Amino acid sequence: MPGATAPFIEFDRFTKSFDAVTAVSEMSFELERGEFLAIVGPSGCGKSTLLMALAGLTQPSTGQVRVQGEPVLKPYTDLGFVFQGAELLPWRTALQNVLLQSEIRRAPRQEAERRARELLGQVGLGGFEDSYPDELSGGMQQRVALCRALLHDPQILVMDEPFGALDALTRDQIQIDLQRMWMERRKTVVFVTHSIDEAVFLADRVLVFSPRPARIAAEFRVPLERPRHLSARTGREFTDLVGEIRGVFENLGVLREEPK
Repeated sequence: MPGATAPFIEFDRFTKSFDAVTAVSEMSFELERGEFLAIVGPSGCGKSTLLMALAGLTQPSTGQVRVQGEPVLKPYTDLGFVFQGAELLPWRTALQNVLLQSEIRRAPRQEAERRARELLGQVGLGGFEDSYPDELSGGMQQRVALCRALLHDPQILVMDEPFGALDALTRDQIQIDLQRMWMERRKTVVFVTHSIDEAVFLADRVLVFSPRPARIAAEFRVPLERPRHLSARTGREFTDLVGEIRGVFENLGVLREEPK
């Protein structure tokens, strides 16, 4: 029920089926306002389905998704979505792609453009405002997509394997950029990734999903102090936690050593 004590985001026995296939089964968990949650799980286990339900782009088969105690029954507009690909419009410049949000929402142009330029500068794209997507690297395109998702200053940011296609160095840098922006704004983030290292580096808490139908196989709090530096990945706390999560996947049969 709605109320002052309701969690900020709540998945309550969320189940989603597509015809005879159940993608997610009886999923229940909560998020606090301002929390950074990472979800890791095997391909096809329903992680993206969960994000789509939070955004109101698909409805549960049973159960509910609630934000501030209210069921999400239609597209939820106080939310930014970053997809696996940048999904930029090729005929629009970087700045124009970011401003697409404001045009759809009919926001005042001058303020929207000021904020768009500020966001692009914060992710290292100052000077590239007038560049078209085919003039930008994959990492630069994904930074534009992140700025587009944040333009309207949403309470919630959902990210669906946003850095999976990037090279290692670019991925490291954009993780640092994302952490800095999150620390400045404290958005509530739900971040899906296949990378255990990425989940531990970025998140306050990591949920491990089982193979389909997805269930929560394990939950881990990340004890690392912020801001986190890349050197943290060589530390004992980091490597131990990554190893524990990897062990869960081994127990689930997702990871297995081939016999010699």
